[in-house]
Amino acid sequence: MRERTLPPKAAALTESMRDVGYSLETAVADLIDNSITAQAQTVDIWLLPNKQPFCMAILDDGKGMTEDELIVAMRHGSQNPRHARQKGDLGRFGLGLKTASFSQCRKMTVVSRRNGKLAGAEWDLDFVAEKDDWIIKLLDTEDIAKVAYADKIGKNGTLVLWEKLDRLSENGGKEANESVLYAKLEDIDKHLSLVFQRFMEGIKGKPKLKISINGHELTPFDPFCLNNKATQLMPEETLRVGGDEIHVQPYILPHHSKLSPAEYDFYKDRSDFLNNQGVYIYRNNRLMVWGEWFRLVPKSELTKLARVRIDFPNTLDEFWTIDIKKSRAHPPHQVREELKRILGRITDRSTRVHSGRGQRLFDSVPEPVWIRFPARNGIAYKVNLESPAVAAFLHSLTDQQVDAFKELSSIIELSMPVDAIYSDYSSDPKGLSRGLELDEEENRQKISSVADMLMAAGYVTPEQLRIALKNIKPFASRSELVEKIIKEKTDV
Repeated sequence: MRERTLPPKAAALTESMRDVGYSLETAVADLIDNSITAQAQTVDIWLLPNKQPFCMAILDDGKGMTEDELIVAMRHGSQNPRHARQKGDLGRFGLGLKTASFSQCRKMTVVSRRNGKLAGAEWDLDFVAEKDDWIIKLLDTEDIAKVAYADKIGKNGTLVLWEKLDRLSENGGKEANESVLYAKLEDIDKHLSLVFQRFMEGIKGKPKLKISINGHELTPFDPFCLNNKATQLMPEETLRVGGDEIHVQPYILPHHSKLSPAEYDFYKDRSDFLNNQGVYIYRNNRLMVWGEWFRLVPKSELTKLARVRIDFPNTLDEFWTIDIKKSRAHPPHQVREELKRILGRITDRSTRVHSGRGQRLFDSVPEPVWIRFPARNGIAYKVNLESPAVAAFLHSLTDQQVDAFKELSSIIELSMPVDAIYSDYSSDPKGLSRGLELDEEENRQKISSVADMLMAAGYVTPEQLRIALKNIKPFASRSELVEKIIKEKTDV
């Protein structure tokens, strides 16, 4: 056999690497991984639509790099993924800086300062295509002085500058739409505040990480709602693969009725309870994947309050099949069965919390307007003709009218828009409730009208009226108004 060196064609491979699958927010997150590994405490992101030349900058105050270290960092595949990394290293393939950057821009410049000494290097895909060779440009002092935002680097730190941002423009044009850019910045905000939440809140023994976009500091987003006392923490379990540990911490989030308006609005704006249920996988405290059950349990409305936090070290990367973007991970077969057992337990608890509250709404009212009962194909609801309000109304009708009302109520029962209610409740449960609320005058009017019907049907004492009115859910939370109307009606 003969041996022959066969390097890839630079022009072709660099273009292919642009389509690994990064979004703008995952690309930015990949660069912040490098900042955290470099022990940065502050990361500033700049993308100003009106600033010329148009560019995006990610600037940190980490330990920086010498020119030799920078050249290594600019190399594709700068570290073998099979080699052991330091305990807190968030890297994996030695490709992140390059693939993340090329996915968004055609020109990437890195300027770094270590102990006051500057070094700079640049990848320009147009230049690579022209030469069809793996050539980077090393910057001298005068070149670095011309790099946008380079003057913001402190005594130590690194700037990654993206130019020729062709992926941010619409329809392949050169100009980026301003409204589209602001929407993308909002996506970056939400993504980073979730992915790096633990670093931003502070990890024991380390300072908090501050991330800002165009001078606006991000607020960390806790997907487990731990500041709410109604969040349930289930026992943590530890699984082992070889000599390494995987920590599994299940949670049950509060029912939406237990969230304050501010909490609910914050969570609704940043996540969907139904779609974000499931496992949250952290590697070295960095969130990798979330909102997945990995086909171990089905995703449903009843399990939407279940969350499971899984922590594993970077020594288990190969077992979890981490991809280049660090946005995919799958449980190793060594722990799948144990994980399935744990997930089954947590989803059962979520189902009890979610369905139990609905059951209590019926249990707390002796004669509700609606009856919940098992039907041939599941659960059904029908109008309770013995409810005091309904019975009082029927009392005022002729026999023929009563028969007509019963026919009408059966049509209403059969026409209940279950699918629409399910959809609205899943996406915005509190919004659905708010849509049914009445103002004070409407409540007064309805309570007064129902009280008149009840009195005509024989509910004449204050206590009889009180019991009957409080069996009607919309009135149950209006005790003071009910008492006032009863007093007016009975003159007691």
